[in-house]
Amino acid sequence: MSEITNFRGETLSPDSATRDEAAVRGLILRVGERVRKARELKGIPRRVLSEVSGVSPRYLALLEAGDGNISIGLLQRVADALDHRIEWLVGEDDPWTSDAMRVSELYRGASSDVRAKVLDLLAPQPEASARRHRIALIGLRGAGKSTLGALAGETLGIPFVELNREIEDQAGMPVNEVMAFYGQEGYRRLEAQAMNRIVATHDTMILAVAGGIVSEPETYKNLLAHFHTVWVKASPAEHMARVRGQGDMRPMAGNPEAMDQLKFILTSREALYDQARAKLDTTGRTLAQSQADLLALIRERGFLD
Repeated sequence: MSEITNFRGETLSPDSATRDEAAVRGLILRVGERVRKARELKGIPRRVLSEVSGVSPRYLALLEAGDGNISIGLLQRVADALDHRIEWLVGEDDPWTSDAMRVSELYRGASSDVRAKVLDLLAPQPEASARRHRIALIGLRGAGKSTLGALAGETLGIPFVELNREIEDQAGMPVNEVMAFYGQEGYRRLEAQAMNRIVATHDTMILAVAGGIVSEPETYKNLLAHFHTVWVKASPAEHMARVRGQGDMRPMAGNPEAMDQLKFILTSREALYDQARAKLDTTGRTLAQSQADLLALIRERGFLD
């Protein structure tokens, strides 16, 4: 009889292989049962689910009976048609009775303030300990992160650091050259390395990061875990005006749709920026007013306590 190996090429014992087969069988049965239950609770005939998902009625019947080893792609289509998350169909927790899954859904729909309170309640000491007295300002270019961060750092007597400057020091070249030489992937790798170095060397500081950091899940997760994050925001018009006021005409040069693109970026990243622990809206505020707002926010939230 031929040997059975795992994905690393390691030989499995007959007992291990049997247990793996049983686990897979159990997963297939669980998925089938949950698809059937979700369909019945919504009152959807199998024929209708087939039409909406694009999965044949015969295949759905096999799936619900626990005889269909469905692909991830097809299962995602079935989950979408049932208006369910795919993890509801495959996870060990029953989505209709699990308090953990209900809390997860409520958390997803909660405001950033409520999320922060929930995290503090569930893991108060580890969260506070991991963030130390580090503050990170996130948001699109033109919101005022660098200017406000430098002023706040000077007033509070703590270091202010721009993540892009750290990347430049590490690479020995400006960020635009980093992008040209190493591409987006290389820049993101240097960004993650710079973040880890800053966390290891600073317990108290204010950090300003590039607006696109939220698009890199692991780096953003690291930022949220190790910094008290503040979303510095402004209206699209003020974002654009401030960038142009810095002498950078690139956002508008030869691009009449630049404002629409800026609005799209703001909208597409809003849910990610909203994961910050606090917000600072600089729209219509003078520099002095925004500086006072930031200092008050830091004091009220106890970020340096």
